[in-house]
Amino acid sequence: MWDFPLFPEQASANAEKLDALMLFELGVLVFFTTLICVLILFFCARYRRGVRVDRSNPPTHGRLMEAIWIIIPFIISAVMFVWATQVFYDLYQPPPDAAEISVVGKQWMWYLQHPQGRSETNDLHVPLGQAVKLNMTSQDVIHSFFIPAMRIKQDVLPGRYTSLWFQPTKVGKYDIFCAEYCGTNHSIMTGYLHVMEPADYEKWLAAEGVGPSRAEEGERLFVQHHCAGCHRESQTVHAPRLEGVYGKPVPIQTDSGVRFATADDRYIRDSILLPKSEVVAGYEPLMPSYKDQISEPDLLKIIAYIKSIANRETSP
Repeated sequence: MWDFPLFPEQASANAEKLDALMLFELGVLVFFTTLICVLILFFCARYRRGVRVDRSNPPTHGRLMEAIWIIIPFIISAVMFVWATQVFYDLYQPPPDAAEISVVGKQWMWYLQHPQGRSETNDLHVPLGQAVKLNMTSQDVIHSFFIPAMRIKQDVLPGRYTSLWFQPTKVGKYDIFCAEYCGTNHSIMTGYLHVMEPADYEKWLAAEGVGPSRAEEGERLFVQHHCAGCHRESQTVHAPRLEGVYGKPVPIQTDSGVRFATADDRYIRDSILLPKSEVVAGYEPLMPSYKDQISEPDLLKIIAYIKSIANRETSP
């Protein structure tokens, strides 16, 4: 028999919910398209030229028909909106225990790194049943990270962090695509997601030996680029301390006074590459820019390190 699946294989916790929504919308589309086409054909045949039918007193309006044609589509559209909104929020609200994996897109490959430090190119290994949050950015142009079987697709943008999550429910090997035209070799920017049993995943992680975690590599880079000289206890320059800052509001000096910004991934990235764009209140704009000196993968490692010290107390 000819095998023509309407949707890709369902392999994530959100796939069934998203497919149900799409099938409902497709059903509504098919129903009304069929209804309208049947009515058009019926009236074309019933009132064609030469057929004796009563054409006297043709209706000029019908309040009941107008009410039905307004109320029913409104109810259906409202159901679609509420349903789609719930699915959307589910896709962008990862569980608190989700494993965070860094993704960097560049012409024409995907660079991925696990919290434990192991990195991959165009492949992603994850354990079955573990929620996975992808923190993504681009090193050059706009890409789009797309795993059909997981029902996730998110644009990957230069100079900005985007995220998405999924929870695999089936062991297997699934396609990864770039769904945004990104240049000459866009078609070869592909890869594979490998969903493994948890025990097999742990063996895979340990296959190359135990190395530094992403946060530990970030600390090494933090010292290597001389950040520690200004942002640690032994600081030689009056600069903000970074212990406990991640996720907290930071006072930013502006021409009209002080505003607050959240110290998230975007803020830390901009503070490294564009340090004079948001200067912390009470400090001079002395920090040099590291633009074109630190790669996107290394920036993600430094951010991971700053996240890892988010619960440390700053000593006076």
